[in-house]
Amino acid sequence: MRLHRSDPGSALEASFRRIESERMAGVPLLNPALRVQAVDFTRWQQHWLGALVTPWFLNLVLVPGAAEGWRCAGNGERVFHRFGAGDFAFLGSEEPEIGEFQSCSLISPMADFADQASAVATARAALRMLHVEKPAAELIGAVGTGRCTGDSVPAPAAAAQPSRRAMLFGRVAGAREQA
Repeated sequence: MRLHRSDPGSALEASFRRIESERMAGVPLLNPALRVQAVDFTRWQQHWLGALVTPWFLNLVLVPGAAEGWRCAGNGERVFHRFGAGDFAFLGSEEPEIGEFQSCSLISPMADFADQASAVATARAALRMLHVEKPAAELIGAVGTGRCTGDSVPAPAAAAQPSRRAMLFGRVAGAREQA
C-alpha cells in the first residue's frame, strides 16, 4: 500500500487525465466545459479526503495517509466510512499514479454543470455538508433552499428518507421529472 504523506491531489489529477485520454476518449457523456480537478484534500482520520471533479463524475475520494486506521478495499469492494452526516459507501480502486484509494460517487454524468467553477463549488459544498452532524432530513431542507451555512441548518423540509445524493445536493425523488 502506498501512503501519501502530502496532498495526493496532483497524483489523482494525473491519473484521471490519463483515464480521460485513454479509457474515456470519445465517450459522449463527457462534459466539454469541465476538466479533471482535485478539490480541497485535507487530513481526515490520518488519511486524505477531498473531492474529484472530472468531465464524467464528481466523487468524494479517500487516499491512505497512514497504515493504521486504513481499511483496505479491493477493486469494486465496498467499505463504509462514518461522517457527521452519516455512513457513506466508498468503493476500492487502484491506479498506477496514486496506488490504492476509495471513492464515493456523488454525481454522474456531469451534464448539468455549465462550467468548472460551478462543479468545484458543488464539490466544496458536499465536503462541508459531509461533516455537518444533522439528520439527512434536516440537511435536505437546507441544501434544497440554499440556506445551509454549516453552522445552522433549518428544520426538515420533507419526511421521506432521502438518498445520500439527495441529501448532499437537494434532489428529492421525482424532482427531475417535475422540472
